Amino acid sequence: MHSKKLFKNTALMTSFSVLMRIIGLSFQVFISNTIGAEGIGLFQLVMSVNSLAITVATSGVRFAVTRLVAEVIGERKAQDVRRVVRCCFIYATAFGLIAFFLVFFNAEYLAEFWAGDIRTAMPIKIFSLGLIFISITTVTGGYFTAAGRIGRGALIQLAEQLMMISFTMLLLPRAAGDMVVGCSTIAAASVAADLLIFIISIVVYLFDVRRYGRSFVKGKYFSRLISIAMPLALSAYARTVLSTLQHMLTPAGLRKSGASAEEALSSYGIVHGMALPLVLFPSALFTSLAELLIPELTEHQVSGNTAMVNKTVNRILKLCLAFSICCASVLFTFGDNLGSTLYNNDSVGHYVKLLAPLVIIMYMDTVTDGMLKGLGQQLYTMGVNIADAALSLAMVFWLLPIYAVKAYIFMIFTTECINFILSMLRLVRMAEIRINIGDILVPLICSLLAVNIAQLLLNVTGSVGTKIGLAAALCLSAILCALLLRLFFSLDRERSPIRI
Repeated sequence: MHSKKLFKNTALMTSFSVLMRIIGLSFQVFISNTIGAEGIGLFQLVMSVNSLAITVATSGVRFAVTRLVAEVIGERKAQDVRRVVRCCFIYATAFGLIAFFLVFFNAEYLAEFWAGDIRTAMPIKIFSLGLIFISITTVTGGYFTAAGRIGRGALIQLAEQLMMISFTMLLLPRAAGDMVVGCSTIAAASVAADLLIFIISIVVYLFDVRRYGRSFVKGKYFSRLISIAMPLALSAYARTVLSTLQHMLTPAGLRKSGASAEEALSSYGIVHGMALPLVLFPSALFTSLAELLIPELTEHQVSGNTAMVNKTVNRILKLCLAFSICCASVLFTFGDNLGSTLYNNDSVGHYVKLLAPLVIIMYMDTVTDGMLKGLGQQLYTMGVNIADAALSLAMVFWLLPIYAVKAYIFMIFTTECINFILSMLRLVRMAEIRINIGDILVPLICSLLAVNIAQLLLNVTGSVGTKIGLAAALCLSAILCALLLRLFFSLDRERSPIRI
């Protein structure tokens, strides 16, 4: 996968990701308006346990299949692709079944002692029915990424989201007023979508993999799979357990700070279920790119092409820096409008503006982690993520009962910054990185100019507070940022260098 193909695939995958983010955000607004902020808080508790279950079901297999397929293609052994994926299917099936039995037969225990709310038991049990489908579909997703079949993988993801949303929108209004039934309905819709996508992804994979032919020479790929996936799985277990404990303790900590049970769930739902999805919405570009960089950098590393590794890393970092600065400016300027217009809740806008400067760190950390995984540093990134989760848990336990939501925001800022610094320090050792003053100042000036023009237009036309006016201002900001960066910003031209 060469640079032009990388950017072409990134553009394709980003287009689908942005579309899915738009659909997902609209869906989030629909859910919040149906079950309320307290219901969103309860659903986030369910999802924290479900995330732990999915971590066990997948157990590092997505990265493993992506890495292994990229390796055999890079080593000119494409005929072994089928054997690699077959090993991954066996691995995923085993762990998917283990996760299902553990969760389904212990749902009440997980609800009471992990989620901290017995009302989550039924949604947790329903979600467990889809774990085996998720684990196997994860393998096909990793294969499509490594094999450069980005369109197929993106279409399958889009179809899954559309199915889940369609089922939910059809059934959820009947559960209005009952948070438990509402969360259970969303879980059932998700499982139905998982089943259908499992069938579709297997069929598409079987048709696609025929182009690689068959290998009659046995390779030791299962042992290689275990050596890659199991350390990642163990690290992921540790991180997810810590993260689940953090989500479990957050509403409890808010209650200890003096808030009622309803206020605690509402505050948690506003920050974690409403504000953060808005802040992370533009990251579709670099979420996609971080995944695509794994096979790209793996192939360069396997072939010993250090020059291409350095060039790719530097171009991506500069692009991400420019993009994240523009996103931070837009979110800070229009945060209040986003919160009041989408959720009819001024508190959401307040937290969006508060978190906006952190967008630069968040997005840069996402792409840095992707590049480190592509360079074989997946265990290091998992170690950093475990430390991040442990620090988050400690802050939630000690600070939240005293400082309430302020402590939660402080925790997010602190852990994100530490995570990024540690990841970047390792990337500096893996590649020759240079960030220039112009790479920071030019995007900052361009973004400030763009958002101020858009804000002025919003005020002059009197469209403040309307969805059409807000959409127009956001689109204008994006267009102006892109045009100004196209004129004044370069990924290759060097200015006064600053060592990270």
